[in-house]
Amino acid sequence: MGDFLTHECGVALLVLRQPIEYYHQKYGTPFWGINRLQILLEKQHNRGQDGAGIGIISLNNPPGTPFLFRKRSTATAPLLDIFSSLTRKVQEVHLNRPPSEETTHYLKSRYPFLGEVMIGHLRYGTHAENGVEFCHPFIHRSHWISRNLILAGNFNMANNEELFQKLVELGQHPPFTNDTLLILERFVHYLDRENNRIYHQYYEEGLTRRQISDRIRDELDLRRVVQDVIKGLDGGYIITGAVGHGDAFVVRDPHGIRPAFYYIDDEVVVVTSERPPIRTTFHQPFIDIQEIPPGHVLIVNRHGQVDIHQVTDPSPIRRCSFEHIYFSRGNDEEVYQSRKRLGKNLAPSVLAALRGEIAHTVFSYIPNTAEVAFLGMMEAIRQHQVEQLLQHVPRPTVDQLLHTEPRIEKLAVKDTKIRTFIAQENGRNDLVQYVYDVTYRLVRPNKDRIVVVDDSIVRGTTLRESIIRILARLQPTEIIIVSSAPPIRFPDCYGIDMAKLHDLVAFQAAVDILHQDGREHLIEQVYEKSLQLLKRPRPEATSNPVKIIYEAVDDARLYEQIGRLVTPPDLHIPVRIIYQTIEGLRQALPNHMGDWYFTGDYPTPGGNRVACRAFVNFYEQRDERAYA
Repeated sequence: MGDFLTHECGVALLVLRQPIEYYHQKYGTPFWGINRLQILLEKQHNRGQDGAGIGIISLNNPPGTPFLFRKRSTATAPLLDIFSSLTRKVQEVHLNRPPSEETTHYLKSRYPFLGEVMIGHLRYGTHAENGVEFCHPFIHRSHWISRNLILAGNFNMANNEELFQKLVELGQHPPFTNDTLLILERFVHYLDRENNRIYHQYYEEGLTRRQISDRIRDELDLRRVVQDVIKGLDGGYIITGAVGHGDAFVVRDPHGIRPAFYYIDDEVVVVTSERPPIRTTFHQPFIDIQEIPPGHVLIVNRHGQVDIHQVTDPSPIRRCSFEHIYFSRGNDEEVYQSRKRLGKNLAPSVLAALRGEIAHTVFSYIPNTAEVAFLGMMEAIRQHQVEQLLQHVPRPTVDQLLHTEPRIEKLAVKDTKIRTFIAQENGRNDLVQYVYDVTYRLVRPNKDRIVVVDDSIVRGTTLRESIIRILARLQPTEIIIVSSAPPIRFPDCYGIDMAKLHDLVAFQAAVDILHQDGREHLIEQVYEKSLQLLKRPRPEATSNPVKIIYEAVDDARLYEQIGRLVTPPDLHIPVRIIYQTIEGLRQALPNHMGDWYFTGDYPTPGGNRVACRAFVNFYEQRDERAYA
């Protein structure tokens, strides 16, 4: 992706179903679980590199000893920072005792992170919130063990203001509007209420407070707590957490926007944001790793018993298509095949643009996440050539086709991630163009064109300031950028950091065309409609007036204008953009129909409100996010 997108975080829940001494005996180390957690997070590093955190609950610790532990980091390599520090602590512990319950108690007393319930999180920060205090997991501490809570997730809410007001109505005085903290406080509130329900029931029966505490651990209805918390949430989410006494959960939004996979055997219960980490860590086949159904919660109690419950009404499934286009690891079978299909569906448009001139074309891709779509496109182009041969074409044409094998090269490489801390726009642009470099002498100067596959085009900034400039050094006759995704026309509010409509190059192009045609009245019309919608209660936001902007603009003309916008003003080499169609997207990703950033068809009312807020911000020239 030319423009780096963030906010698709990664989570991992690992619950050990056997005593620590079991793993010590079988695997030769009491730290087997922690080692597995590290692998699960390392195999999801693609989902977050701005920060990481782990939280661990140690079961059956006696009063007077801690039982909930957390470590977070925003170091350059946060996972390395976290687990290196844990390793140093391990080296200080004497491990020469044989596996036993007594050894486990000894180790737990000297090594705080030795526990049975483990939560890990990888974070991509948004709008400059990259401090360690923003890293998950978040915790709430209490002297009552069943009121302690650890929470992490991959989520974004489109109704933060509403959630904030509900806390105020409960009598709270929250000093923040961050969605993570709002959700944490909702969990704390309903967890306290569940504790109080059980407490009063047994207090009236005459049990002692110590006896009641034991009953709460056994009878706390975590399903009820989760169901109350998510009632009223508008967004895409995977939320994982654990109560101090050891009950753990993972809940998924009713539309299935955010992904979650799980695996269960006699030793572990594990949940991650992607399937490959589980496969690699536990050596399990594809078929044994399941998807948590949308609108369901997976609960593991402190005894290791597992239940999956539906906690929301069924909703249309709208899995985020960007998971398969860009975010998820390409070594997942489904993701790999989806990306190949995206590439194959691009081939007809590319061949039409080339008019059969393959001999003077060099094909490549950038960045690495576009590689599989590129392979699919080239497969389809080769198949097209074979089909032509099989149609009994004249011999000269056959000879020509046999000698025009598509030339595939790796033209651009990404050397490093250069962080542009310079405040001035010119300073940032000066650095951005050096992120990528080219392989020289693969393109015949002033003779070959270049076709480069990208997975998507968001803002167009990196294309204009870096990729197209460095490709131009090869002196091609033309540069064609092929996007495996359709144009991104609308903001996202369920996880991807696309909060400003005016940042999207497709929107900039559409507005430019309306101004060129003297149709500014449509912009005014959308502004008025957006203001009216924002005055209504959230559930009534059932339409998206921003669609009017794109309905008024022909796709071919839109793509032509985008091509102009991503072309550096001092470049004299023609640049063309070819986009995936919505039909091609849906054919390639039949199980991931979440395409609101392409179509404007949001799965919840909060999405429509965010689109309207983004348009109002654009119209009023406010450089603000459309959601908190």
